[in-house]
Parts: sequence; structure tokens; C-alpha cells
Amino acid sequence: MKNGLALFLGVFATLALSWAGLLLAAHKQIGSLSQFKDPAEETLYPQPMSGLANQGMLVYQDLGCVACHTQQVRREGVGSDLERQWGVRGGYPRDYIRDRAVLIGQNRVGPDLRNVGARLGDSAKPEEYADWFYKLLYAPESVSAGSAMPAHKFLFDVRPLAGSQPSAHAIKLTSKYAPGAGYEVVPTQRAVALVAYLQSLKDTYDYPTERGLNAPAEKKKGAH
Repeated sequence: MKNGLALFLGVFATLALSWAGLLLAAHKQIGSLSQFKDPAEETLYPQPMSGLANQGMLVYQDLGCVACHTQQVRREGVGSDLERQWGVRGGYPRDYIRDRAVLIGQNRVGPDLRNVGARLGDSAKPEEYADWFYKLLYAPESVSAGSAMPAHKFLFDVRPLAGSQPSAHAIKLTSKYAPGAGYEVVPTQRAVALVAYLQSLKDTYDYPTERGLNAPAEKKKGAH
């Protein structure tokens, strides 16, 4: 028993040093990363999020979206994320330096969202893509048949039409999901912020300083 205190202190010191070493090593490797300036474009990447998108990140956290969605594109050889077109490349640590909270997640009940802002962005106008997100949040099956995502109707106001036509902010729903004659569905400020955040998720710039880190390991000769 007389050696109990020494044993306790030894175990505590070992755990404390291991924990501190882990944090310090991670900080040295990732914590000092800064934006990269493209030499041709003279643009800094990753670009900062807008104030509205930052508000939307808080909504994303508040709703617990991280419980069903990840935000990490796995590189070639580790998973099939690129084949699923969840990104044009695997994720880099630098991608996350703008985030106040890194929401990588661990479950994929739904698809990975790290590049969801780029998936339809090239084929649709920003406002059309925003409308797609609103429909997904209000009635998921209206844009994704068989979706297991729960409806987030509490992020919308269902209100009587002010005139004969819906307002400019009303989302366009098919009759099956529409609220009924004489009513319209309008996103609340929380919905607007959340969609702004989702549209900001796009890691498409391929940093030349990190491109090699994302390449799959070369197979050794004779390996199968």
C-alpha cells in the first residue's frame, strides 16, 4: 500500500504525457495550417464562409445532422466515395481550417455531405439548388424517392397566400407535398441559414502542396 501513491502518480504521469503528446503532435501537424494562396489566381483557399453560412453551421449542429451524415471524403483505395461522386478528391486537413467545429461524424445513415454544395451547383443556378435543398428538408421524398431522412417541416412556415400567387420565397412543391389550396410553404431564417451552409460545402480546389498525400500507395512489385 505504501507504494500506492507512487504507482498512481506514475500511471497519471504516463497518461498525461501521452495525452499531451497526442495533442501537441496534432497541433504541430494540423494546427499551424493556414490558407493557401493560388499562385495563378492569387486567391486564398479554403475561402471563408459567409456570416449566413456560419449561422447555418450552428443550425446543422443544433439539429444533430452529424448523427447521420459524415463530412469526410475518403481517398481512392480507402473507400468508394469518389466513385459515388461525393467529391473530386479525398479530404485534406487544410479543408477544415475554416470550420469553427469539425463535423466529420462517424455514421453514414445518409450520404456524406462534405461536397454537397458542389453536386448540383454546376448544373443548376444557386437559387434553383437552394430550392432543391428546401424541398429535401421539408419533404425529403419529393426530391429523393425512398429517402430515410426525416422531414424538417418545423424549419418552415405554412401560411395563407397573401394574394393569388405564392410569394417569391415560397418553395415549389408538387401537389402531393403541397400544403393545400390557398397556402404556401416559406423557409424560416434557420432554414435559409442551414441551406447557405450546405451550399458552402465544396472542397473542389486541389492543393498542389498536398496532392501527393492523397495519392493511393503504389503497389509493390509482385503484390496482388
